[in-house]
Amino acid sequence: MSYSPLELAGKHQSVESCWESYRKRPEFEGFVEFVISLNSLTEFLQDKGLAGLNHAGQSLEQLALSLFGDDSNHPLPAEAQIEISGQMARLSQAMQQHLADVKLRQERRAVHGEAEPVADAPGFRSIWLLSKQAERWQDMLAQLGYFGMKASSHHYHELPPVMDDMPMLLLDATGCELEEWQHRLATLRAQLPACRIIGLSMRAEFNLLQSSLAGGCDICLLEDTPVDQIVARLLELGEPVDLEPFRILIVEDSLTATKLVQRALDERQISTQAIQDPKQVLHALHQFNPELILMDMHMPGCTGVEATRIIRQDNHYLSIPIVYLSGETDVALQVEALRLGGDLFLTKPFNPVFLNAIVKSKVERYRALRRSMYHDSLTGLLNHTSTKTSLEASLSSMLAQGQPMTIAMIDIDHFKRVNDTYGHPMGDQVIRSLAWLLRQRLRKTDIVGRYGGEEFVVGLPGVDAEQAQGILDRIRTDFACIRHPYRDQHFSVSFSAGAADQTISSDAEDLINAADEALYHAKREGRNRIHLARRTPNAA
Repeated sequence: MSYSPLELAGKHQSVESCWESYRKRPEFEGFVEFVISLNSLTEFLQDKGLAGLNHAGQSLEQLALSLFGDDSNHPLPAEAQIEISGQMARLSQAMQQHLADVKLRQERRAVHGEAEPVADAPGFRSIWLLSKQAERWQDMLAQLGYFGMKASSHHYHELPPVMDDMPMLLLDATGCELEEWQHRLATLRAQLPACRIIGLSMRAEFNLLQSSLAGGCDICLLEDTPVDQIVARLLELGEPVDLEPFRILIVEDSLTATKLVQRALDERQISTQAIQDPKQVLHALHQFNPELILMDMHMPGCTGVEATRIIRQDNHYLSIPIVYLSGETDVALQVEALRLGGDLFLTKPFNPVFLNAIVKSKVERYRALRRSMYHDSLTGLLNHTSTKTSLEASLSSMLAQGQPMTIAMIDIDHFKRVNDTYGHPMGDQVIRSLAWLLRQRLRKTDIVGRYGGEEFVVGLPGVDAEQAQGILDRIRTDFACIRHPYRDQHFSVSFSAGAADQTISSDAEDLINAADEALYHAKREGRNRIHLARRTPNAA
């Protein structure tokens, strides 16, 4: 979620420059450049979680798209240009305030002698609760603290200065009349335009929810939502977003058409590879591993439909989205093309913003589908099969580099008792809590998977067994401190773990088994502890 303020300022400057260029020479081509630049800015704001700025950017984008048209619609009428300029001014004001706030935070860091971060990160590690009844939310704040969130309560009129990252705001709607609520929301949105605002304990009334979302509230959490569900939602919002560039394969025999597509996608930092000969598509799929194919319908020697049918013969490519780009307007032919393996049909000439939106939507769904295949649905961690595959690959890499690696098995203590006493939904929450804690306390390079039930597997490349014991022991201690709310009481849970490193074996399956045996030693020794597998004297 991190970003460079210079990058943000550059994207905003690009939008302003494109608009000024259009006003001086109001031709359709210039308006296309303006819309593409504006779309790039709004997508950037959305990706980085800069909620207030994103609201302003999207409002301007919607206005520009409604005026897009074609050559015959340009130059735009004077009143339309005035309206765009007005929204541009409001966006610029909010942008300047945000960048000034970033600069102020940097100066505060310098005064306090704090290291300057590589990039400024919008606030998903910091949470401010704004409520007249902060005491009723103390359990929630404590729970968030267990998972590394800096959660604190404040009065609406006495907000502290933003010292590090932009906070996520939890705005309690309890006891607020509509007019008072709207005023508070508007004030906060103007005061902290880049913050994400979450409405808390909101009544399920259509007018209230409609005005809240329109007024700058990003998410509304309804009243009577259990604390554990609120915590779960906030932690999910704090999860890092997959920002790996999209990979798009363009199959198009026209170099001019290819350059138009690439120009539209390049502004969004989308990685593209283009081939003119559809007969090279299988090779390109294998080499480039795209997440979406933009396919021309009519090419010499092979139609787009024929190429698509060939692609669909390989089970590995059954789910990859294929979007046709063509001047074909015959609806019957379009329908037939979709029946034979395509996913969508865009008619040339296309709106570049619409193309970007289609690409983003299709690739995100494709990634979600693939994620569901490799990840556990309850925790979001790697599933059993994916975990073993990742452990094997990581161990092989570490051995080749002469580096250590430890594999650990973790099991929640007396988990059956949790389910029997508090119910399976609460048991699921305990499992999710450990999953979140492992994700937050371990490195991105570490492997964390749910092996089954209440059992987890952790792979620590570059770490030997003794080092792993220290790492896991700190997590074990913190997990045992978590107080899980249940009705009017709380309960705590511990875990046990066993660990084995590459000195035991150079085979991942052997290490998993050794770690599992060490886990049972920990259980027999009284639970809530870490046990290391020991190398036997006659081990190879």
